[in-house]
Amino acid sequence: MCAPLNGELEIVITNTKDNQGVVQILLFKDKEGFPDSPEKAFKSLSVPVENNQAQITVSDLPDGTYAISTFHDPDADGKMRKGLFGIPKDRYGFSNNASGTMGPPSFEDAAFEITQGKKNQINIKLK
Repeated sequence: MCAPLNGELEIVITNTKDNQGVVQILLFKDKEGFPDSPEKAFKSLSVPVENNQAQITVSDLPDGTYAISTFHDPDADGKMRKGLFGIPKDRYGFSNNASGTMGPPSFEDAAFEITQGKKNQINIKLK
């Protein structure tokens, strides 16, 4: 028998460079593919930017551990622009405002729990 899917997560992304385009959000349920493989993400979301932020509520999430990677996509093409040595040109962030050394943070550093029947909120400030 399947567990009820009723966890709710409000995601608030702040500090976009401007109000152009969208914020791309990848919600992962495990470390495979984290942070930049959309095809391995549990959910892939694209949210319009308003007042230099993006906000969305995701419902019906099963209990468990999740992590988010996100970036401001001003031209809404779904791709992060990168410069020399693969350094991102677009603003980006992770759940828990985690940061890595010489690369992205680990899934564990960005991980958070979703609990059934509880409204969870994650605030991410883009860098």
